[in-house]
Amino acid sequence: SCGGGLKALGEDITEELEYVPGRFVVNRIKRPRMACTCCERMHQAPLPSRPIEKGRPGPGLLAHVLISKYGDHLPLYRQSQIYAREGIELERSTLAGWVGQSARLLEPLAEAIGRHVRQGQAIFADDTPMKMLAPGKGRTATARMWAYVRDEHGWSGSAPPAAHYRFSTDRKGEHPADHLAGYRGFMHADGYAGFNRLYDTGQITEVACMAHIRRKFVDVQTASGSAIAREAVERIARLYAIEKAIRGKPPDERAAVRQARSRPVFEELDAWLQTQLTRISGKTPLAAAIRYGLTRMKKLEPWLSHGITELDNNTAERAIRPLAVGRKNYLFVGSPSGGKSAAIAYTLIETAKLNDVDPQAWLTVVLANIADTKITHLEDLMPWSYAQRN
Repeated sequence: SCGGGLKALGEDITEELEYVPGRFVVNRIKRPRMACTCCERMHQAPLPSRPIEKGRPGPGLLAHVLISKYGDHLPLYRQSQIYAREGIELERSTLAGWVGQSARLLEPLAEAIGRHVRQGQAIFADDTPMKMLAPGKGRTATARMWAYVRDEHGWSGSAPPAAHYRFSTDRKGEHPADHLAGYRGFMHADGYAGFNRLYDTGQITEVACMAHIRRKFVDVQTASGSAIAREAVERIARLYAIEKAIRGKPPDERAAVRQARSRPVFEELDAWLQTQLTRISGKTPLAAAIRYGLTRMKKLEPWLSHGITELDNNTAERAIRPLAVGRKNYLFVGSPSGGKSAAIAYTLIETAKLNDVDPQAWLTVVLANIADTKITHLEDLMPWSYAQRN
């Protein structure tokens, strides 16, 4: 303001967060055609392997379509609309074809993840309904998606976590029997009767879920304000407090603590519930919750003695949660093959997330390389192998 010269005193920096929309690129592959100067024989380098033979999409685009639908719950018709805004016309039917072809290409890797899950000493299992379009009937039928999870973080196991999903057109017990053929170990699950044929073989030991028991009492307490239900929840909370203290400890230490501290609380809860059942009407929701708890607690005995087991099946329930969100958006699968494609996609995406791996980056690498990868080298494409390299 005085007209004098200026000298630098430093600077102030203000940061502004901005959004740059994603973009499509066209990669052009040039392959010169050459001819021998002596015999005129033609020579040309072969095309690099592509995820979809003679197809347009690159591995990054295919990964994006899969993750948008099964990771971010965007139906294909919405993806088509988004791409159209960006100047790229991709019909829903085209995207559906890409999903199916990608799933077939990725199926061996999903099966390898399933084998990894079944090698665990203890797994978690759950299932959820999924609508499937009934051919020729103009309506949907209720199909099923099954989730089997291996996660050893609770007892400091060294194996990477993984989730394997399988699709079936109904909920018959033959499906989990097929999915878990040859498995030996503990299985955390709810009281679904279809699992009984697995337990009857003697190869799989059932471990019930305390979270299901607790939920029954929470529902009763919320509905009626029952003091008995509230006390049941408080007693169960003591067991969870002990579990929190030993999470991540070695199996032997966990088992010892459970025998010394958890078993007395567990047995007192059992005896207390039996006493309360004699004091109330047998036709009330509270009585039903108590009977359910007493029945399922018998199947929690292995948890007290084996440090590789958990108090509940929440690990499997967390694996089911993305499917519940997806159902609200894409509503149904179009066919059994569509359900199978969904199971393969969920297997890969959720396993990547369990290993803290970016699904987009990893699947792009997988789709670019899996066609040239021998079945014996699939371990190199696993998300935990990718994480070690990156």
